[in-house]
Amino acid sequence: MTDTNKNLFNLDELSGYKVAENYIDVRGWDVKDADSRIIGTVDHLLVNKTAERVVYIDVEVDETLIEEGHNTYQNQVSDAHEFLNQEGENHLIIPIGMASIDEKNKVVNTNQIDRLTFTQAKRFRKGDFVDFPYELNIFRHYMGDNTIHHSNSVEGFYAREEFNNTFL
Repeated sequence: MTDTNKNLFNLDELSGYKVAENYIDVRGWDVKDADSRIIGTVDHLLVNKTAERVVYIDVEVDETLIEEGHNTYQNQVSDAHEFLNQEGENHLIIPIGMASIDEKNKVVNTNQIDRLTFTQAKRFRKGDFVDFPYELNIFRHYMGDNTIHHSNSVEGFYAREEFNNTFL
């Protein structure tokens, strides 16, 4: 897929985009779930160029979370015998509005999402192309909202409160 079809970009791959001077760059910070357990580390900030802002944090998942969810490797997702997560898939995205920061402790908190939800979430490999169907699936998984499906479009998607930029 070419960049013309790409919806999300790492902040550091876009010239002219950076964390604004008065905001905090959370890359490298731990990410905690609703129960204050570490689920990973912020690896990248993902920008939607149409919205002209960061819409997701890209989290490198902690190995213990992957180990907890190891049984998900055997769960069949479709009749095509696909598996939920495969070896090496250790990244996931979190909508920026579903995170808050603890600047003092340099931690990003995801108070709305518990560890089990993260454990069962579909992950991807670092550097993989994050397409819009993945965004819809992960959003539906976090929100438990079955009204979100592949017929939704990018247009207006980031107007949701879950994408309100709370700290960047």
